[in-house]
Amino acid sequence: MGILFEALHSGLDLVAAVITLFAVRVADKPADKSHNYGYGKVENLSALVETLLLFITCFWIIYEALHRLASGKTEIKVTIWSFIVVIVSIIIDYSRSKALSRVAKKHNSQALEADALHFSTDIWSSGAVFLGLICACFGFFFADAIAALVVALIVIYVSYKLGKKAVDALLDKSPKDTVSKVEEVLQSAQHITRYHDLKVRTMGAETLVEMNIHVKPGITIEAAHQISHEVEYEIKKFVERCEVHIHIEPEQ
Repeated sequence: MGILFEALHSGLDLVAAVITLFAVRVADKPADKSHNYGYGKVENLSALVETLLLFITCFWIIYEALHRLASGKTEIKVTIWSFIVVIVSIIIDYSRSKALSRVAKKHNSQALEADALHFSTDIWSSGAVFLGLICACFGFFFADAIAALVVALIVIYVSYKLGKKAVDALLDKSPKDTVSKVEEVLQSAQHITRYHDLKVRTMGAETLVEMNIHVKPGITIEAAHQISHEVEYEIKKFVERCEVHIHIEPEQ
């Protein structure tokens, strides 16, 4: 049953990879008249779809595993091919997870990050299946169903974290880490007297930042404009693929 779970999981990986390919291509399209902020949220939506697919599979596996344990029909036939399949699966999962994680960080892509996280769980699940097969060789056949349960619980936990992140992005929840970085820049800026209405949200790989800053009264428009440019430049040093909108007000 553990290997059956791995087969279903890998089948979903194929579906997830196709969804990610579609999402990344669409999200890369520039903004237009109908989508003024671009198509970045397609990446967040694809991550949510992947999460739902994983949840459906996990609940089915949990049901089947509990049914086998309750009925006592846990005896399985283990061959050398069972181990070969699982070992090869672990090697492939490790290599593709590392590659995807590297590219996701480089391009700040949540869709690719979701895929990397998705595939990294495969390593743990394959490891649990491998352990279940070893136990089955010594006559502990119920270990196969237990391994499937352990894998399902691991994937549910990881899926919850992934799904929460996707939902937060779709609902425009402010990312705390990014907000902290922007606030550090604003607090260290010499020519800003104060700031307010700081708003941060993500759209796929893009981060949108809006704020109001106050400057000393009496300075020229050119000087105020230069201050906003300096603030924008500093923010972009800490936040990759960031678009900054600054409204300038004179201090009263």
